[in-house]
Amino acid sequence: MSVWLPGAPCTPSGCVVPTGTTRAVPGAVLRLTAVVGLVLAGVLLLPVGRRIPAGLVGRWCRWIVRAAGVRVRITGAAAPTGGLLLVANHISWLDIPLLSAVRPARMLAKAEIRQWPLAGPLVARSGVLFIDRDRLRALPGTVARVAAALGEGSAVAVFPEGSTWCGRGQGSFRRAAFQAAIDAGVPVQPVRIHYRDASGTPATAPAFVGDDTLFASLWRVVSARGLVAEVGVRAAVPPGSHPDRRALAAAAQPHSGSGRDHRAGQGTGHRAGRRTSRQAGRRTGRGVGHQACCPVEDLRSRSPEVSAVKN
Repeated sequence: MSVWLPGAPCTPSGCVVPTGTTRAVPGAVLRLTAVVGLVLAGVLLLPVGRRIPAGLVGRWCRWIVRAAGVRVRITGAAAPTGGLLLVANHISWLDIPLLSAVRPARMLAKAEIRQWPLAGPLVARSGVLFIDRDRLRALPGTVARVAAALGEGSAVAVFPEGSTWCGRGQGSFRRAAFQAAIDAGVPVQPVRIHYRDASGTPATAPAFVGDDTLFASLWRVVSARGLVAEVGVRAAVPPGSHPDRRALAAAAQPHSGSGRDHRAGQGTGHRAGRRTSRQAGRRTGRGVGHQACCPVEDLRSRSPEVSAVKN
């Protein structure tokens, strides 16, 4: 793993707080089965995915999130048509269908997915763009492919933090993907995603961080009651409105009122891969995310925020 890779200090033990109420096991199993069934149906349709109307794809993405027992609230203006770079903060596997519900898009995914049995070739045929995160020299080629897709009128979805955070803190938006938008002359659509529990308190149960397994994260979500995903669609940033990719990334960066911004002072340790965070957590006997993110007590004591999207 390359040391340049962005990473997050969040871990399941240090950051994730289960919701106060949970479903009985039979109900959770039914929801898990529904999610898996919907995802498998989508995988089977991937080869013809570009022929499916965007409205139907968006509804299917919402169905996945609702099947997991999570209510969806999308606020803000509709995303523009034509070439568009969709960018959002990254907390959970739920972010992928949520971002596609805003506007169906070609995802930028890690290259390892292409090697997965059965699913890998199908995903590749669907139009997913791959990034080899272990090879810095491959980055310019990836930027060029994203710019080409944008120039053809496609929407491309990217999580520029490069890693998942628990939602109580957030990472810096990496600038490379924004260069593709500049090169293609297309707008950038910033989206902010966060999760709340039934009381309106920011929730970390949906987070998929550190050494968490996909099944553990899935089970935590389908077992929880009252989770709400709030998706704020901000005003699109028009092409040519910022002088360079640094300024464009800063303009698109969401500023979370429910968590702490760890961009300032983010050192080499934060830029290292997840392996570094896991090793540190093992050495100290607790998750490093507990040290880096705001204390769990802060999360529980915060009053619900008013949901708003400023355009």
